[in-house]
Amino acid sequence: MVDSARQIENLLYTYAQRIDAGDLGGVAELFEHGRIHGVPEPPPGAIFEGAEAVLGLYRSSTRLYEDDGTPKTKHVTTNVMIEVDDAAGTASAQSYYQVTQATDELPLQIIITGHYHDTFHVVEGQWCFDTRTMFVDQIGDLSHHLLYKL
Repeated sequence: MVDSARQIENLLYTYAQRIDAGDLGGVAELFEHGRIHGVPEPPPGAIFEGAEAVLGLYRSSTRLYEDDGTPKTKHVTTNVMIEVDDAAGTASAQSYYQVTQATDELPLQIIITGHYHDTFHVVEGQWCFDTRTMFVDQIGDLSHHLLYKL
């Protein structure tokens, strides 16, 4: 049996795999019982709670390419530190992320780096995202990735 920390680590990697595959619906499903935002204490309207809201966020921000339906990115998650309270059914994690991208017009490069602060809870026996806070540390050329300018 896989322990709680490994299940949570797998959630972090599943997020990266789904977004790189262009599976925005799959990304949103990870937040069916949770929320995502970009700052620790977001203003009203900047919290995306539940699968439908998270899907709307990613559809309005992530450029998918017609030839393969992906954003042509690779999200790399590292330096994962997880703390689990199995008795309470809660956990937290901190990790770094780095996103690379290459398109016909953009040579392979790192386009953004940052870190995540995540919390998790158990729903019907499964670990789920509770809250993901995304911090941006460094910004490169996001013009081929985002549908808006940062």
